[in-house]
Amino acid sequence: MTPKRGALARGVPRGAPRAGHAARRTRVDWFLTFLRVAVLVVLAVGVLAFIAQEINPDNPFARWANPDATGLTAAQFRGLVVSGVAQGSMYGLIALGYSMVYGVLGFINFAHGEVFMVGAMTGMITSNKLADAGLWESNFIGSLLFIVIVSIIVSTLTAVIMERVAYRPLRGAPRLIPLITSIGVSFFLQNASVVLLGPASKSYPDVPDWVKAKHTFLQIEGGKILVVVVAAASMAALWYYVDRTKTGKAMRAVAEDAEIAALMGINVNRTIVKVFAVGGAMAGMAGILWGILFRSVIHTTGFLPGIKAFSAAVVGGIGHLGGAMAGGLSIGVAESVGPLLILEPLGVSGVSQLRDAVAFSMLIIVLLVRPAGFFGERLPAEDRT
Repeated sequence: MTPKRGALARGVPRGAPRAGHAARRTRVDWFLTFLRVAVLVVLAVGVLAFIAQEINPDNPFARWANPDATGLTAAQFRGLVVSGVAQGSMYGLIALGYSMVYGVLGFINFAHGEVFMVGAMTGMITSNKLADAGLWESNFIGSLLFIVIVSIIVSTLTAVIMERVAYRPLRGAPRLIPLITSIGVSFFLQNASVVLLGPASKSYPDVPDWVKAKHTFLQIEGGKILVVVVAAASMAALWYYVDRTKTGKAMRAVAEDAEIAALMGINVNRTIVKVFAVGGAMAGMAGILWGILFRSVIHTTGFLPGIKAFSAAVVGGIGHLGGAMAGGLSIGVAESVGPLLILEPLGVSGVSQLRDAVAFSMLIIVLLVRPAGFFGERLPAEDRT
């Protein structure tokens, strides 16, 4: 027989791109490219309008963009950045739990925001009991350390019980089942809080004046300094625990390949429990910082911060611990600065109500430009191809 010539003879399907030839761009590719360009143009125009208004509010470009924009003073801009860093630090602490669980089990624990809420509620109850005993005012630092320990213990136990009761029986089930279960656990914890504490918002006791006062030459509130310092110390401790200790190495081994780790003598179930425990501890710490900074909690306190923390984990690179903190800081600063830096100069009204929209818009922008996040995804073995 005469041998066939062409693509079919070489085993290449008819119509497939040949070696050395770029794949033909589809309509979806062109649409995504258009979205990327449009987003970058909007961001560039917004920033240029802001700069123009800061230099001279009466210049033609500034009047064209938004003649009513008032601009920001250096002190106002600095205050927005500091507020964004403080809030982003808390998002980062919560996001660490999302990244750790996803890195090991490959699913998103949507009930993790409620672990944060449990920590905040525990801190509220404990701090008010200490205030009733007169210890909150007389020994604030000691009281703060005590409520941090109690909150971390309770939130850690909540995360561990959640893993044992709700997730371990579904370990071999399809991914969608534990995902739906996590949503059910989230609603269960919210309603349990309503039953036990009532639906009204609860307040932390008043903090000392030095926490409210402004410090350093940057005039930063003491509470925000406390949040940033504690978040940085927690991240450093977590890095050391995961990177330098035997338990941390076991966690990384299970995240890499649970079956091989089990063959090497690692107790996979115990390691996964420790992952949930560490994530719960970070969420409990974030709950205390949230209560100290905002002084008000409710049964839905964990919902929106939890969703933003998940967004932070995706922005930084899901499964990457440093990326989770970087994503949290990015989203915190974006939602604090973005409305007045980009939206108001473009003439958008009611920018103070658009903080959440800006935060989730940043997630969309990052996914358009870099789908794997800032530092790339770290996936379990079964998710890698």
